[in-house]
Amino acid sequence: MYDTEKATLVADDRYWDGRNWDRRGRNTYLYRTPKGQFFLFRTTQWQGERSSIEPISREEAKEWYEQLPEKHLGYEEVFGEVPEEA
Repeated sequence: MYDTEKATLVADDRYWDGRNWDRRGRNTYLYRTPKGQFFLFRTTQWQGERSSIEPISREEAKEWYEQLPEKHLGYEEVFGEVPEEA
């Protein structure tokens, strides 16, 4: 149902730390589907854990967008509105 190859990557916490791309063995990616739904794709390198996909609401997506450091699209491009002032 949720396909990372068909969805658009919006933001993530993946970065190069000089050794690898995994943030403490885990990464979180925020995606938007072609129909405008959002989901998180969480990957793990730890034995006994599984990577997972979690559908989230638009409001949750906004919160995750703010938390994830690596932005691939601008806020207005993703949500179609200017962000509220903090």
